[in-house]
Amino acid sequence: MFGLRPTELLIILAIILLLFGARKLPDLARSLGSSAKEFRKGLEEGEQAGIEQEAKEKDEA
Repeated sequence: MFGLRPTELLIILAIILLLFGARKLPDLARSLGSSAKEFRKGLEEGEQAGIEQEAKEKDEA
């Protein structure tokens, strides 16, 4: 995963835990997951719009 070793991931997790605290960590993970889902949805919509635009241009030609 991103070329990180398990010990490096544990250090990063410990720093995140210190910065945000144990109580906020589930909310942070939930919002991060929602953001990733919305980002993927936006990418898919953009690709679909591009495909539709290309089809429209081919029909006009």
